[in-house]
Amino acid sequence: MFGRISADRSGMFDWNQKFRVGIDSIDAQHQQLFAIGRELYDAMASGQGKAAMGRILDRLVQYTKTHFEHEEGLMRQHGYPDYIKHKKIHADLTAGVLKFQSEFKSGEVGMTIDLLEFLRTWLERHIEHEDAAYTPYLRPKVA
Repeated sequence: MFGRISADRSGMFDWNQKFRVGIDSIDAQHQQLFAIGRELYDAMASGQGKAAMGRILDRLVQYTKTHFEHEEGLMRQHGYPDYIKHKKIHADLTAGVLKFQSEFKSGEVGMTIDLLEFLRTWLERHIEHEDAAYTPYLRPKVA
C-alpha cells in the first residue's frame, strides 16, 4: 500500500475495540480522531484538491489539541503521577503535526500515504501504549 493510493484502505484509520480505554469521553474522542484520519485518507485517495485536504487537516489538528487538553485535564484533576511525561509526548506530537501543517499549507510538502500511515501508526501506538498506561489509574476515578 505504501507509495500508491488505493480505494481499498485496508484498515487505514479503522477503529476497533482494542483501542478502547474504558473512559467514555476519551474513547469517543479517539473514535473521532480515527474518523477524521479516515476522511483525510479518503480525500487524498479520491484526488480531492489541496484546499479540501487542508481543511480536513486543520480539523484533525484542532481536534487533536482539544483531545490532548481533555486528557491532560483529567490527569491533572486526578493527580496522575506520569502527567508531565504524557504531556511532553503530546507536546512533541503537536509540534510535529503543526510543522507538517505549516509546510503543507506553504506547498513545501504534499499529503502522502507514508505520512498518513505514520499518523495512523502513531495514533494506534499512542492509544495502545501511552494511553493504556494511564487507564488503570484514571478509569476508576472517571468512569
